[in-house]
Amino acid sequence: MKTQNNLLGKYVDICTDFGWKLYFGHEQGKQNLISFLNSLFGGEKVIKDLDYRATERQAEREGGRKVIFDLYCTSEDNSHFIIEMQQLAQEFIKDRMVYYSSRLIHSLVPRGPLGNSYELPEVYLIGILDFSLQGSLPDKYYNDVLLCDKDSKEIFYDKLGYKLLCLPNFNKKGAEVKSTMDMWLYLFKHMNALNEMPKFLDKRVFRLIFELGAVSNLTVDDMRAYEWSLKDKRDAESIRITAERAALRQAQEGLQRGLEQGLQQGLEQGRKEGKEEEKRTMAVELKKLNVAVEVIAKASSLSIEEIENLN
Repeated sequence: MKTQNNLLGKYVDICTDFGWKLYFGHEQGKQNLISFLNSLFGGEKVIKDLDYRATERQAEREGGRKVIFDLYCTSEDNSHFIIEMQQLAQEFIKDRMVYYSSRLIHSLVPRGPLGNSYELPEVYLIGILDFSLQGSLPDKYYNDVLLCDKDSKEIFYDKLGYKLLCLPNFNKKGAEVKSTMDMWLYLFKHMNALNEMPKFLDKRVFRLIFELGAVSNLTVDDMRAYEWSLKDKRDAESIRITAERAALRQAQEGLQRGLEQGLQQGLEQGRKEGKEEEKRTMAVELKKLNVAVEVIAKASSLSIEEIENLN
């Protein structure tokens, strides 16, 4: 098993399905999840306890779409949290997030007369994304989204939020990592490559992470499950790199075609302009010889008016 351990690294990668459940999905990982969520809210709200809830939402009509959240839990103040980890970029990823939160909100409306007030609890979707959001700045790794008035920028509705972390945009080195949220981001991005807990991490918060994550402590069954999960992540990474290279290749080929087409058009335009200049030069010389304008027009294909204006 040592050879396998060496190939898998010393610690389980957080950004795999297996790692996600290991660190956050069990009762033993509850304190990790509470710490992570509190680091995102930064004092905006303080979560003291969580209850894990069923992650599956069945379709309400025949042929409808079933939804499965990665994690779904509620806090002691009845706030609801969907926590999603997404490895591959999707064209409509924002639509998917709104859809997921909408499905949860729909299920939270009380049935019968109690639902007449439409009062809802707070709902948040937390996304850990292994790609950059379209339209986001290259160095923006945390997107904190609420419904706001476009003109005044005032919050219109404060009980629905999207907190999105873009891992590729997080490039801080150890010495630059200060906040607890940045510590979590550093682990999301680098846990699989670490050999020990970095000194800049808060040991009170992260000790359990490193205790849970030691590959050497995995059972044989867990080891197999982690290997498959790691393979899925690497396959996703391969798909992403292949797509990026294909897009770059298409862009380069398009640019080359554009340059060649532009050059060809330029040559054709140049030849056309050259022929026109030759006609005008010939017409000027014939005028100097007092050749009749009608004859010059026939020889050069220029109009009589054009010939008369030549000097």
